[in-house]
Amino acid sequence: MNSLPSSLSDTLQTGLPVSIPLWEDGAPFAGDALPGLPRLTVYLPSEEHRTGQAIVVCPGGGYCMLSIAKEGHRVARFLSSNGILAAVLEYRYAPYTHPVPLLDAQRAIRLVRHHASDWCVNPSQVGILGFSAGGHLTACAATLPAITEGLKGDAIDQLDCRPDFAAPIYAVVSIFEPYAHLGSRQNLLGDKADDMALIEKLSPERHVCESTPPCFLMHTSEDPVVVPEHSIAFYQALLRHNVPAELHIYEKGPHGIGLEQSHPWGPALLSWLQNRL
Repeated sequence: MNSLPSSLSDTLQTGLPVSIPLWEDGAPFAGDALPGLPRLTVYLPSEEHRTGQAIVVCPGGGYCMLSIAKEGHRVARFLSSNGILAAVLEYRYAPYTHPVPLLDAQRAIRLVRHHASDWCVNPSQVGILGFSAGGHLTACAATLPAITEGLKGDAIDQLDCRPDFAAPIYAVVSIFEPYAHLGSRQNLLGDKADDMALIEKLSPERHVCESTPPCFLMHTSEDPVVVPEHSIAFYQALLRHNVPAELHIYEKGPHGIGLEQSHPWGPALLSWLQNRL
């Protein structure tokens, strides 16, 4: 990956993804763990196919690692080949705890909007998509207010961090039992994993409102790791608040299916995104 070129034409000429830090002079709450993170790797669509949409892609990994190839770069190549700018977010995870991952996701959305003109993106068409724990991060970005703690207050931090649409994919949504993925909750909350007020705050299905952006959800009935009740509960909350939403539950497929070439959810997502234009 190379550093940010001086112009969009330089980026298009290389045809390569471009990796940039979320904060040029160091991220809030930065420590010695996970050097190089957080960062964003941008895949630009070709000029003749671009839709003006952009998606921040959040790989899963239980807030203890990132499935960066399957649920990051592979997905970004699919999106960019279909005209959508894709930005793979390598957010911080354990030993970093809340609010750090959400702070990274909100900064990524703002960073894409900041570069909207350079990257030929409509700043009102910036969404977020995530898998498993990255889907939880996606749902949080769609429902929770902006994190202000630790921000440096630069021009990018002044931009709106609420996505225009969201796609939680086989997502951890609720971190309440009985369906909670306890490993993700432990990694996200650390020594506050039993703090009920924090669990309530970080269960996005409880924070859907009329201003929540449109959502596309996908799950499989066979998922034994993050059961489909997560997506069902989130979808029901969206319906109660009249938020445009589409839910696909497929019979077959394990957890971590990613974007298998033969699976129909990828084309379904593209069709849904086309309807958002």
